Amino acid sequence: MKISQDQLQNYNKEQLSLHQNQFENLSDNLSKHGVDTEKIINQLADFQVAIPSWALGAGGTRFGRFSYQGEPSSLEQKLEDIGVIHALTQTAGAISLHIPWDIPEDYNAIKELATSLDIKFDAVNSNTFQDQKNAKESYKFGSLSNTSKASRDQAIAHNIDVINIGDKLGSKSITVWLADGSSFPGQSNFQTALSHTQDSLKDIYKHLPEDWKMFIEYKPYEPYFYSTVIQDWGTSFMLANECGEKAYTLVDLGHHLPNTNIEQIVSTLMLKGKLGGFHFNDSKYGDDDITVGSIKPYALFLIFNELVYGMQNNPQNPDLSWMIDASHNLKDPLEDLIQSLEAIQIAYAKALLVNQDDLKQAQQNHDVTLCQEILQNAYLTDVRPLVKEARLKRNGALNPLQQYRSIAVRKQLIKERGKNTVATGL
Repeated sequence: MKISQDQLQNYNKEQLSLHQNQFENLSDNLSKHGVDTEKIINQLADFQVAIPSWALGAGGTRFGRFSYQGEPSSLEQKLEDIGVIHALTQTAGAISLHIPWDIPEDYNAIKELATSLDIKFDAVNSNTFQDQKNAKESYKFGSLSNTSKASRDQAIAHNIDVINIGDKLGSKSITVWLADGSSFPGQSNFQTALSHTQDSLKDIYKHLPEDWKMFIEYKPYEPYFYSTVIQDWGTSFMLANECGEKAYTLVDLGHHLPNTNIEQIVSTLMLKGKLGGFHFNDSKYGDDDITVGSIKPYALFLIFNELVYGMQNNPQNPDLSWMIDASHNLKDPLEDLIQSLEAIQIAYAKALLVNQDDLKQAQQNHDVTLCQEILQNAYLTDVRPLVKEARLKRNGALNPLQQYRSIAVRKQLIKERGKNTVATGL
């Protein structure tokens, strides 16, 4: 299905008067404090977050998966679902494909469909954490790090295939996440596994087109529970440096041990010019992959504060690739993504309110109390009118989730696709 401009405009008319009052009040108040609201609105309107193809269906647990009706069963349907989200939010202007789950049958047709929905192709993702049908070698004991050269070569070849697929679609980057690791002491030689991984990544890196980037993701545990080959940002950073200037670290919010200071990691990587991408989600205990901002909204704001500072002060760091990486089986997946996009925009808007010059002066004066006040004042500001104004500027919905429900999107998807469809790759 596709949401029309008439549907959006008719819905917005009902909400417009209230929004204008709220926006004008906030704008007047911020202006008195020297805030350029128009600049912030433009920054919010330009901020685009990629939707991963695997987040459009119900996720699962180690014990089972509870399907959600009307799931997309083809790449075309996944694009259509993102088109719905993007029409409403005007923030989801890209898709991140997972290969081999999303190999196009007709590249030109897929590109035309994406263009008609105003969607670009973000980073492509390789999959060496599952054995694929008819594969000669197994990844049960690792892929790029495997002691078996045949398994490593197969994994390298797969990543090169992913690059070629992405290149045909207009993507400019590949994300490499490895499940490689061990669950028992002595199972793996740490140095051998890391050396094999480094050599494998270098082989993949050689096949990057000139204008491409490689993002190296890290994760401390899961699916293995004793060691992970790329377990933290330092290992990713080291591997990226060894590969070359087009290789970067990718930070996923859920890929950290509890209470890790992620904002400091972000700041360090941007200072060194090596933060390439960012995956949004939220968690209570580990890699929970739940709705962005649902558990730790203040931590998200603090991370965005460092991201904003880095974007303003670290020209050595490239433009970042943003993506939501969430998956669970309780919510309508599209509603979950809409809520995540809203949380991201709110955190970004609040971070843009922080006067970095005032904060730096307070830091230099060792005024710890004032430092906290500057951050708290920004965080406690209700910036939703700014986010809505940014959407309105791009002809999106003032209240995306409300409109999604008012026009019964899920009901229509079920009518079109049936109750028993399952998203590919899941």
